[in-house]
Amino acid sequence: MSSGHNSLFSFLGSSVCLKNFNQLNGRKWHKERCSNGNVQKHCCNTTCLKWPCVRLTSLSPSSSFMILTALAMLFLKANVTAAMKVTSSGPQTIQMAQGDPVNLDCTYTSSQADIGELDIEWSVVSPDTTKKDQMIISYTGGRKYTHGDSDLMKGVDFTATDPSQGESLSIASLSVSHAGTYQCKVKKAPGVDSQKISLIVMVRPSVPKCWVDGGEAVGEPASLRCRSDEGTAPLMYSWRRESGGPIPPDAIQNSVTGELLISNHSVSHSCVYSCEVSNAVGKESCRLNLQALKSPNRAGVITGTVVGCLLFIMILLIIIWLLIFKCNWNQHEKEFSNEIREDAPAPESRPTSRISSFRSGVAYSQVGQTQNEHPPSTNTNYSTAKYDSRFGYAV
Repeated sequence: MSSGHNSLFSFLGSSVCLKNFNQLNGRKWHKERCSNGNVQKHCCNTTCLKWPCVRLTSLSPSSSFMILTALAMLFLKANVTAAMKVTSSGPQTIQMAQGDPVNLDCTYTSSQADIGELDIEWSVVSPDTTKKDQMIISYTGGRKYTHGDSDLMKGVDFTATDPSQGESLSIASLSVSHAGTYQCKVKKAPGVDSQKISLIVMVRPSVPKCWVDGGEAVGEPASLRCRSDEGTAPLMYSWRRESGGPIPPDAIQNSVTGELLISNHSVSHSCVYSCEVSNAVGKESCRLNLQALKSPNRAGVITGTVVGCLLFIMILLIIIWLLIFKCNWNQHEKEFSNEIREDAPAPESRPTSRISSFRSGVAYSQVGQTQNEHPPSTNTNYSTAKYDSRFGYAV
């Protein structure tokens, strides 16, 4: 009989079974192979009082219930063997910064019944239950195998040189693509168990920029701004004064937008401020020197603005008048020039000289002689040309 049965009957002996036969009140707790003497001497003798010896019908209801409970516990203990167990010493959810190394812990404990070949598998669980998980690295038959794409497997390995002595997973430099749910599965027939670890890869905040939105004039509102262009949300902003005590209570700080609003700026607000932006994996800060400038004279500003506007209007009117005057002047000059040309007398003809008249006459005379073809006369009379004071010599 197994040790589980022995412990059961020890429990029965202390809680249910009576110490002598007289307390049995005549109930029979034995079978033929158990002598009456043994039962009378020690009714809970495990040598005699075995499983088949008990007759539940001869017990009271309360005693029967207690015996049934004990027998059920014995049955479970006798038939359930300690199975394979995979555990992790670290948290189930790990948050790490991009670029950092990480170890995903996985440890197994096997039973004596697990005599099969050791098989270790690390895989990334698919968020879609209809798709298969992506195996990344495994150990079987005493050899290590890598799976998946090269980008995901870069820097991924078992923490131990011999995975059978250390099945934890190591990632040398995290990237955003490494984020996911990892499963460590250990098989050693007939035992098998697995453990899941969620890995969250976050980007650290970049160095923020600090500036004053608006102005730094005394009596005016001043808005101190802080913003980081990179970093995994949520990003939290926090302003503090590097000197002069804490931030005044009248200043309103927004940890989400990174704004520090001072509704009424004064000299007491003037100092160096520091803004820190942070998330779960890192933090950065920037500094800003807030000054208190005297506000300009409003009356002078208004007067200067009005005078400037009037001067601008006057200059604009002068320019328009000059353009109109120029156009009219050009048109007047053009009309005056046309009038002068219409009133001017025609130029006098120059008197014809005697020589030119004579040459013309000679020319005409020769032409006429050629056309008439008369023989020249032997008696030629020349008349003397008369001079006229207005027209010259007659032709």
